[in-house]
Amino acid sequence: MPDLKGKVAIITGAASGIGEATAREFVDRGACVLLTDINADRGARTAKDLGASAKFVSHDVTSEDQWAAAVKEAEAAFGQVTILVNNAGIIAPGNNEGPIEAIDLSYFRKIFEVNQAGTFLGMKHVTPSMKRAGGGSIVNVSSAGGLIGAPFLTAYSASKWAVTGMTKCVALELGRYGIRVNSIHPGATWTAIHYAGQSEEQAKSTRAWLDNIAQNLAIPRTADPGEVAKMIAFVASDEASYSTGSEFVVDGGYIAM
Repeated sequence: MPDLKGKVAIITGAASGIGEATAREFVDRGACVLLTDINADRGARTAKDLGASAKFVSHDVTSEDQWAAAVKEAEAAFGQVTILVNNAGIIAPGNNEGPIEAIDLSYFRKIFEVNQAGTFLGMKHVTPSMKRAGGGSIVNVSSAGGLIGAPFLTAYSASKWAVTGMTKCVALELGRYGIRVNSIHPGATWTAIHYAGQSEEQAKSTRAWLDNIAQNLAIPRTADPGEVAKMIAFVASDEASYSTGSEFVVDGGYIAM
C-alpha cells in the first residue's frame, strides 16, 4: 500500500463520492488532508470523522479568491501542499444533456466553469506551494468520457477532454520542478454527482441507467468510489514517481469496448 506519510493534500469535492473516499484513503495512509466542497455540512462532518489529520473549508472551485484562501488554509494547518486532487465536478441531471441543438449555452458554460476552470485554478494556485515544498503530485479527475466520445453528453465530455489536455500541458511545464501531473479516468461509478437535484424516482431511473451501462462492461458492475480512490492514492504517491502527463483508467473495461 503506497505510503502518504508526510504528505499534505487538498482534495476538492471531498464531501461525498470519490472525493470523500479519497480523503479517507489518504488519511488512512498517513497524509494530512484539507477537504473542500460547497456542501459545508457534509464536508465538515467528514473531516470531523477523520480526526486531527483532516480539516474542511467551504470552497467554490470556480472562485479564484477562494482557491487562494484554500491553499493558505492548508499551509497554515499542515504545511506546504504536496498533493492536489482536483475532483470537484458536475454533470447534467439525469446524465442526459440532450441533442446538441437543445443544449443551453448557460449550462454549457457552467459545466466548463466547474469542470475545467475549477481544475485550472487549482493547478494555478497550488503550484507555488509545491515549488516551495520541492515537488508534489497533481491528480486531475477526468472521466472515461475524457478519452472517448459520448452521445448526448457533449458539454460534460468536452469539459473532461479539456481536463485531459490541460493535464498534459501542465505536466510538461512543471516536471522540472519535481511536480507530476496526471489524470484519472473513472467509468461507471455511482456517486452523488449522478443524482444531485433529482427526486427519489429520478434517482432510481438514473441508477438503472448506470447499472444498464455497467452490465455490458468486461467487469459487469459499477465501481465503488473506494476503488477509484485507491488509484488516486497510487498516482499521488511516490510509488508513481516516474509517471507524469499520463492517463490512469478505472472503468471496468469501458473504453476497451
